[in-house]
Amino acid sequence: MELREGLAAVVTGGASGLGAATARRLAAAGVKVTLFDMNREQGEAIASEIGGAFEEVDVTSDESVAAGFAAARARFGPERILVNCAGIAPGSKTTSRGEPHPMSLFEKVIAVNLIGTFRCISQAATAMVELDPVTGDGERGVIVSTASVAAFDGQIGQAAYSASKGGVASMTLPVARDLAKSGVRVVTIAPGLFETPMLLGLPQDVQDSIAAQIPFPSRLGKPAEYADLVAAICANSMLNGETIRLDGAIRMAPK
Repeated sequence: MELREGLAAVVTGGASGLGAATARRLAAAGVKVTLFDMNREQGEAIASEIGGAFEEVDVTSDESVAAGFAAARARFGPERILVNCAGIAPGSKTTSRGEPHPMSLFEKVIAVNLIGTFRCISQAATAMVELDPVTGDGERGVIVSTASVAAFDGQIGQAAYSASKGGVASMTLPVARDLAKSGVRVVTIAPGLFETPMLLGLPQDVQDSIAAQIPFPSRLGKPAEYADLVAAICANSMLNGETIRLDGAIRMAPK
């Protein structure tokens, strides 16, 4: 699917990091982008910058997600592209200092990262499959989700996060198969260590130490590089049902 004017997209987690970079990349190609996020101040600022729109959406709520999509469609028309970047990454060991892992925390991570991603996929796909095709192959839409290298190389304290991102990777193929007959492609990106607000908040020497673990290039990934991969996925119709590691060949150590 060629990125061009007249297309609409929704980017969850679009107020910062990978989501914000993706929103900017899509908008630069002429796509009208609606950002879903809980951070209204940052979301509205980025929406204004790119000529898009912002909706305060909680991906753990059916009603909130439905209302966000309804508003986005009323403003820019039905989305042809959905990019799922909303996520959280708290850490906690399976047991620590005589206490079990807080189950409320585990459930929250799964609710946001995995169930929230699928909630948005399901609601977007329900609308996409009713659209007219836009390519000779019969393509109607593209859905890109965000897993993590933690889905495969989870570190100490990442049981909840790894489980959530592993779920995102694992559901990619069956969802792609569900939607194949309707011409909607589904691809997941598993980023490594990127310049997200969480990592950029660490001291510079810690950032340098982390970057040195990456074989090549030995630096943190740039959000724009994630966004470029989203654009490439949209453009290449043979990319479907796959999880792509974007990580400079890193394999995470236990800690």
